[in-house]
Amino acid sequence: MNHTPDSTLARIRIVLSQTSHPGNIGSAARAMKTMGLSQLVLVAPRLFPAWEATSLAAGADDVLANARVVATLDEALAGCAYAVAATARPRELVANILDSREAAASVIEAAAGSPQDVAVVFGNETSGLSNEDARRCNALAHIPANPAYSSLNLAAAVQVFAYELRMAVDRSVPKPAGPQDVPATQDEVDGLLGHCESALTEIGFLKPDNPGRLMPRLQKLFGRARLEKEEVNILRGILNAAVANKRKS
Repeated sequence: MNHTPDSTLARIRIVLSQTSHPGNIGSAARAMKTMGLSQLVLVAPRLFPAWEATSLAAGADDVLANARVVATLDEALAGCAYAVAATARPRELVANILDSREAAASVIEAAAGSPQDVAVVFGNETSGLSNEDARRCNALAHIPANPAYSSLNLAAAVQVFAYELRMAVDRSVPKPAGPQDVPATQDEVDGLLGHCESALTEIGFLKPDNPGRLMPRLQKLFGRARLEKEEVNILRGILNAAVANKRKS
């Protein structure tokens, strides 16, 4: 697969989750277009389409017109091989914590190294991303800012990440992975997590009445590992063999 900077940027989704103000959607679209990004995905926006979005897009109407509106973050990330959650708040059980520049480099590396899309996810203007949504991503990213006043408008945050993505792709587009190295998509990893939960319950390792933090920790582990499709299939095979052995005993 012959990757160019433009083709790499074309496979990056900017995901805005539960955006309250439609003007921020328009401003985010403008920020994206100035840096060559075109995939905008909106998770349950309060109001869209809206004249405020169109007005503040200022020429990025095509980005708005092609925006996908979905009901859940799972839908927004379906088919993605890698996702970064943009947030200013520290979280527990998130695989990797990066600054915006490091995160952009990791996104470009993932986009250039596989045929799947990748994503940067932004939360609501007031509350940001929930812990559960942040854990859906492979890494957490923050924008280094004045610790005495680190509040940043949503569209401004999108602009910073879009700029870093542009700079990262202009610096280097790594060689694509071979067929054996195709990363697993987010929904494939989700399927593996569900398989783990049912299989580990059946063999007695996971206690439904006292699960502890096993599943969130496995989610963190898988996010950090950035599993490949073949690795997901291997792990599923191990789980199937363990369950089959348990049923024989």
